[in-house]
Amino acid sequence: MRTKLSSTIFLAILACLLWASAFVGIKIGLPYTTPLQFAGIRFFISGLIILPFCSQRRDYFRLILKNWKVVFVITLLQTFVHYSLFYTGISMVPGALGAIVVGSGPVFVAIVAHFSMPDDKMSLKKAGVILLGLTGVVLVSLERGSLSGEGKLILVGIALLILTNINSGFTNIIVAKDKDKVPPLVLSSASMIVGGLMLFLFSIPIEGLHFSAKPFEYYAALAWLSFLSAAAFSIWFTLLKRPGVKVSDLNMWKFIIPVFGAIFAWILLPDEHPDVLSIAGMIITGSSLFLLNYLNRKKIVR
Repeated sequence: MRTKLSSTIFLAILACLLWASAFVGIKIGLPYTTPLQFAGIRFFISGLIILPFCSQRRDYFRLILKNWKVVFVITLLQTFVHYSLFYTGISMVPGALGAIVVGSGPVFVAIVAHFSMPDDKMSLKKAGVILLGLTGVVLVSLERGSLSGEGKLILVGIALLILTNINSGFTNIIVAKDKDKVPPLVLSSASMIVGGLMLFLFSIPIEGLHFSAKPFEYYAALAWLSFLSAAAFSIWFTLLKRPGVKVSDLNMWKFIIPVFGAIFAWILLPDEHPDVLSIAGMIITGSSLFLLNYLNRKKIVR
């Protein structure tokens, strides 16, 4: 049991580290294209990357057709709705504020799980650990930029990002409940291929079509983002389907995404530098995850 918990923690951290590196990739690639088109191409390629690794390749389309409702819902929520809301919302709010709202995702997932999963109820200890982790995320995010902004668009942006977090909670619950119907790699591949295509088509009337030669850094960023999405979502869907894994506990590890996103930015981007506030936030977030791990291991001993 302890080995299984350690394996789950390792894979969850790996997936979150991959997602954390997305900030740098998006910042490098986005100046050369439009947000929704960039996301659509990225996820379409991600789905194609996973396809050769599906052991059920011969039954790929049969599995999708047999379970089309689950595949459609995950495609719609996880790829199309999530990233449409995310890119629109993040463009309306200051960077630091957006990072805080997005970083609060595990809080919303825990609330959704509390009301949707009978074995994943919120306790006072868990609530305390989640709030501690969120405090660390806020401190790290404050270092990223200003909270100031103008107009009602900020409120709209915040609302869209909160909807993104709630949507993510429901998506995680759906995948967790669908234990044996659709294999994780098939679900990841199909949802990203179709979802990426939907995003791309949806972007055309809004952003227009932009076909032109681009510099090497754009293609490098697109390649990395496509790979990390393929790997991270495949790992995450596999973990959500594991027996005994609680959705709220698993999503707590997402607190490290803004933390390592900042670290990767410091290393790879010349205009990003650490400060005392962000380092304090990282220590607090790390402490919350240590407490979560301690509480989970204590349950196993009992």
